[in-house]
Amino acid sequence: MDLTFQQQTPRELNYFFPAEFAPHLATWLSWPHKEASWPGKIDTIFPRYAEFVKYLSMGEEVRINVANEAMKTTAIGHLEKAGVDLGKVSFFFHPTNDAWCRDHGPAFLINPDAAEKKIIVDWNYNAWGNKYPPFDLDDVIPTLIGNAFSIPVYHPGIVMEGGSVEFNGRGSLLTSKSCLLNRNRNPHLNQSQIETYLCDYYGVQQVLWVSDGIVGDDTDGHIDDTVRFVNEDTVITVIEEKKQDENYDLLQTNLRELQKMRLLNGKQLTIIELPMPDEVVYEDQRLPASYANFYISNRHVIVPTFRSPKDDKALQIIATAFPGRETVGIDSTDIIWGLGSFHCLSQQEPLV
Repeated sequence: MDLTFQQQTPRELNYFFPAEFAPHLATWLSWPHKEASWPGKIDTIFPRYAEFVKYLSMGEEVRINVANEAMKTTAIGHLEKAGVDLGKVSFFFHPTNDAWCRDHGPAFLINPDAAEKKIIVDWNYNAWGNKYPPFDLDDVIPTLIGNAFSIPVYHPGIVMEGGSVEFNGRGSLLTSKSCLLNRNRNPHLNQSQIETYLCDYYGVQQVLWVSDGIVGDDTDGHIDDTVRFVNEDTVITVIEEKKQDENYDLLQTNLRELQKMRLLNGKQLTIIELPMPDEVVYEDQRLPASYANFYISNRHVIVPTFRSPKDDKALQIIATAFPGRETVGIDSTDIIWGLGSFHCLSQQEPLV
């Protein structure tokens, strides 16, 4: 690669991170295998995970990181049982520590006018503040994918996770103070310095901050459980309807902050309120169940459901926000025991 290319930041070279609702070439996944992420329950997640892959494959390629031939064979067995079109699925021998591809997977940026139309940013990864070592295999996944496709890879040298940032594709990025300003990520950087990295390496012009994440979220408050762009000036944000619930006040604070925000063109955000599901508790632990952890594929919006009376209302609200796509709910009651759902498990590769 040309050295001058690497000496300039992606932003200086007019690369940007497209919105998730922009067209995808593929969705990347890392096949779940870590028993400790779903203690006593990992076998229960595969039918729903395979259903997720089935919907993805209806509109785009699915690219799955696996450790070896044995894991690939296991994966194919689950996918065949779910009726997945295996012609749309590719496997890559990229061993991982865990399944959360949103956070350890590549950040793909594009510049349709450049000779290299696509680049990868490989942030440092420390498993949400060194909570779940080891994470050495996950940390190198973006570079392995870059090598596999001869895509240039940038290494900013600071910790960042894909679930902590949300994009409108028009220069704005949403994130949370509870996560990105946490001392367990980049203690040497202040808010302004972190904003500079976000702008330089995601190709945005504006960083918008909410305060917090939801209770039970071991990522310290990833934005993909609370606020999501549905188009360039509209967000869906979760609210808690029960005032006595411990999520009520912090989500009201986020809502007030969103109401005060202005986009680069001076416009206010259009805000769609989405209810939180009823509390999901397993083995006395409150789990970070949120309908906002949906994934926008080319043809579908794939929404986690939780056997809650609020599931149908949430699906209707999301369907109204995405008129060009079919909204589908997949039961995530077992998957959420791993403390994440469909958005956490996936990372889009944009079409350019």
